Amino acid sequence: MAALGALVKKVWSIRSFLVLLCSPLVLLPILFSLPPKEGKCLYVILLMAFYWCTEALPLSVTALLPIILFPFLGVLPASKVCPQYFLETNFLFLSGLIMAAAIEEWNLHRRIALRILMFVGVQPARLILGMMLTTSFLSMWLSNTASTAMMLPIATAVLKSLFGERETSSRENEENQVSMQRNKLHTASTEMQLLTSVDENDLTEKKDVTIDVSSDLRKEEEYKTNIWKGFLISIPYSASIGGTATLTGTAPNLLLLGQLKSFFPECDVVNFGSWFVFAFPLMVLFLFFGWLWISFLYGCITLRRTKKSEIRADAEAKAESVIRDEYQKLGPIKFAEQAVFVLFCLFAILLFSRDPKFITGWASLFTPGFITDAVTGVTIVTILFFFPSERPSLKWWFDLKAPNTENKPLLSWRKAEESVPWNIILLLGGGFAMAKGCEESGLSIWIGGRLDPLENLPPPVAVILITVVIALFTEFASNTATIIIFLPVLAELAIHLKVHPLYLMIPGTIGCSFAFMLPVSTPPNSIAFASGHLMVKDMAKTGLLMNLMGVLLLSLAINTWAKSIFQLGTFPAWANIHLQNTSTSLLEDVQNFTLNSLSKS
Repeated sequence: MAALGALVKKVWSIRSFLVLLCSPLVLLPILFSLPPKEGKCLYVILLMAFYWCTEALPLSVTALLPIILFPFLGVLPASKVCPQYFLETNFLFLSGLIMAAAIEEWNLHRRIALRILMFVGVQPARLILGMMLTTSFLSMWLSNTASTAMMLPIATAVLKSLFGERETSSRENEENQVSMQRNKLHTASTEMQLLTSVDENDLTEKKDVTIDVSSDLRKEEEYKTNIWKGFLISIPYSASIGGTATLTGTAPNLLLLGQLKSFFPECDVVNFGSWFVFAFPLMVLFLFFGWLWISFLYGCITLRRTKKSEIRADAEAKAESVIRDEYQKLGPIKFAEQAVFVLFCLFAILLFSRDPKFITGWASLFTPGFITDAVTGVTIVTILFFFPSERPSLKWWFDLKAPNTENKPLLSWRKAEESVPWNIILLLGGGFAMAKGCEESGLSIWIGGRLDPLENLPPPVAVILITVVIALFTEFASNTATIIIFLPVLAELAIHLKVHPLYLMIPGTIGCSFAFMLPVSTPPNSIAFASGHLMVKDMAKTGLLMNLMGVLLLSLAINTWAKSIFQLGTFPAWANIHLQNTSTSLLEDVQNFTLNSLSKS
């Protein structure tokens, strides 16, 4: 048995290498059971899906496989594959990341966060609301991971002032360690880990608690524990929700935009403005109901009226003082912060008003089709690299003795280079390359031909089923990888159901951000879990209802206000063009098959 155990451990230690080698062999039958070109494309997609789900290779490295496999297998030439990695959509995403880097460079995000917390108050339910509003707002513009890593230290400082240090139980510590080892939690950078960690000296301080603790003290301790959990769990959840509100908030939203342009080149209904008008109300609703659920579950809101104890009142006063002190440490607002804030507002307003669909946008003043969201975004962020970080002075020109020091810009390229997650841009490119392969090889048409049994499925039921399936799938896989795999299938399913493609593609895209049940589901979940105050069962219990709420609210949104924004009640002309091309391709395939059969006989 000892030898068997040792062998199992050895195999487990090289599991990534085994998956890397065995997956291509396991998938080989696909090459011989499908038409040649479609089979090769499906082989590459499934191989990438295996690698993404198991993380046998880094996600961004897996995203580069189309550059290798598509040309070698004869699916697409390199001249068509490589441009997919730097489409217009990638530059829109890049502009959002550069703007986020400037905000972080001048600590503007921290000032905004503390200001909101000062406004909402320090009662636990209000503080959780403040944390969720702040995190979701930041996540609309920064990455979900960065928003979570920034807010967790603030939450920890506030909680310490409210209740003092909370000691993690040995059971929680053991469960956290086992889960992190077995499930390979998303790793955060050293800076983020330092931000979310608890001081070792604080952890080693043990509290002597007598056996005969009074009932009131027990309830107070339970209340304290629940508030800690409610605070910590609300932050990653609101980061995931907030990222859905803007096109640049999370990678799946941009993948939807890119794949729409690949499958339906004539589709122009999705842009920054139209998406924001649809997704922002959904985000607000989800945040509100999520706040009610978390506050009720963890005792911040109760149906019974209880008198606030002097201890709690004193603790809340201390928490308010902590937030105020943290804000004071930032000092008076600097010229650079003001400049970045103005450019950030200009960035958001110009993207929103370029072509919001419900009114004529400013892009109509220029040649139609020339000005896009990417052009707008890159124009604004370019200013960051030359606009001065210190207030210009006319006196400097006339003072010959003034030091001739070079004025630093708001953002240096070195800082942008360090802050931008270039791996996500490669991941986006891999998704676009896969979509191009599906289109050019005819795989999307082949998949569509196998979806006939679903033609009688009522569209509202299809929306709910799609959201549930994708939300469950993304609990175990990267949300970006999930949507890359599912979007081509959803596009073809919509064509076969004769419904607007966005009616199915939007729920699938947003649904893959609803990963709330496990620590491994998203990097924000992992960071919060690594703080040591949460257990897996806490996330599972809270996240289950969050997932259900997300599915129902998304179904409500897509069947109400989304219909007027994206004209979902009709089958669009650009989808008809795709359908006609599909029918033509199918007819050509039948003719080629017939001619080949006759020539062989």
